[in-house]
Amino acid sequence: MSETAGTASAPAVTARTRRSWPSITVAIVFALFYAWDFFEAITNLFGVVELLDARNEFLADNDLAPVSVPWATLIVNLLLPATAFAIAWWIGRRRSLGVQALLYLTGLAVVAALTLSLTSLL
Repeated sequence: MSETAGTASAPAVTARTRRSWPSITVAIVFALFYAWDFFEAITNLFGVVELLDARNEFLADNDLAPVSVPWATLIVNLLLPATAFAIAWWIGRRRSLGVQALLYLTGLAVVAALTLSLTSLL
């Protein structure tokens, strides 16, 4: 009796750790949304630097002090989507499909709120 109980639990453990295709599909769909935020952060990185270069050129022509590039804000904005996705994936990796989707959605909402806050600092 104890031998059958030991063999019955082994396949359940391996089946539980394997990821199913719906779980992978949800991760890929939300990864596209996170990638969009990452793309926005990259465009902010180049756009803000270019805008500040033009502004500093104007300020230098008028003998005014230049404005420095907020590198810390731009780098945090760049790292935020990947970090949030990784945290949502890590927390939800052994949870049900609905909980995984809610974790990804919550992470996406946090990224959107923080991105708007960081963008307002620029």
